[in-house]
Amino acid sequence: MIEIDDVLDARERVANVARHTPLDYSNTFSRMTGAEVHLKLECFQRTGAFKIRGATNRIRTLSEAERDAGVVTASAGNHAQGVALAASRSGVDAKVVMPEAAPISKIKATRSYGAEVVLHGVDYDAAQTHAHELEESEGRTYVHAFDDEHVMAGQGTIGLEIVEDLPEVETVVVPIGGGGLISGVATAVKAHDPDVRVVGVQAEGASAAAQSLQKGEPRSLDSVDTIADGIAVRRVGEKTFPVIRERVDEVVTVSDDEIATALMLLLERGKTLVEGAGAAPLAALLEGKFVYEPDEVVVPALCGGNIDLNLLTTVIMRGLVDQGRYVKLRTVLKDRPGALDDLVDVVAEERANIYAIQHDRTNRDIAMNAAEVELDLETRGPEHVDALIDRIREEGFDVTVLNGPRPRS
Repeated sequence: MIEIDDVLDARERVANVARHTPLDYSNTFSRMTGAEVHLKLECFQRTGAFKIRGATNRIRTLSEAERDAGVVTASAGNHAQGVALAASRSGVDAKVVMPEAAPISKIKATRSYGAEVVLHGVDYDAAQTHAHELEESEGRTYVHAFDDEHVMAGQGTIGLEIVEDLPEVETVVVPIGGGGLISGVATAVKAHDPDVRVVGVQAEGASAAAQSLQKGEPRSLDSVDTIADGIAVRRVGEKTFPVIRERVDEVVTVSDDEIATALMLLLERGKTLVEGAGAAPLAALLEGKFVYEPDEVVVPALCGGNIDLNLLTTVIMRGLVDQGRYVKLRTVLKDRPGALDDLVDVVAEERANIYAIQHDRTNRDIAMNAAEVELDLETRGPEHVDALIDRIREEGFDVTVLNGPRPRS
């Protein structure tokens, strides 16, 4: 099990590669949660994520023979970029296996840092299997994304920065995929003060660590399904699991909808772009997934900012829908002059903004003298959506909500 001395040694190795990222107090999220929220902006790290820390520490501990043979790894994207840049800075040849569905932005970035990219498999675990085959056939050293003491120690340098920049920290919230990041951070934070709480966060569709803790041993998931590709791992690490069990106080899960909402709020209110895994800690805080005291000093670690732009578009739209700021409605009108004007007048009177209208007379499921209309509307929140729908129905329109905000508790 890694100890604080391993993390301190790692800091010396990574100091001239990884940036000391900002710790930023957030008025917005402090007001929203009642806690004193400081965001650890690791999304501003070189390569856009924390992975450069662990990769650099591992590669700088290679023997001369290992350096000459080169390295290989598997990654959904962020570790790939970290290994690519760390290897390039150390003069080591790198080959990276990424899932076939890895975001194109991460594939391009990995290649730009000098690594050879091989696309293989449906997810991280399938890519990892192929990477181990290359390890054996080509004699390369495998640089694990999380289940390696040097990698864990490198990631733990984030924890050192947090406790040095904010000694009064009371809770640190960290995403969990395979567990390398939280193992390192928990080691550093607990060495500073054993009473500082470390909360791990997983996506509901990739909750291997949470389920493993319940069972008392590492367990594998049959599959993973989440927009947070950076933590979409089917099995927690064999080496990380004992550290998590001993040094992490609590592990909670968040849904993709909750991640999307946090991501959108960070973008709109915090002017900060993160990926799904990076938004997960803030999502857990915003949704009250763990108990905290008023004014408790909480640090969500925003671990990465490498989000695919196509996914970002979808996430923003889902977030707007969940918050009641975008709604799609369907109704059927009599096909007569002025019918659409009557509907639009109601929408205008309720101060909703029409984003798009689809008008279809050809649907075989409606009468020959009718037209199906779909409205995409910008709204001001769930109450506004409810009032708008009530008013439309009062005016005699049979309206169906095709998408809308999450039910309010």
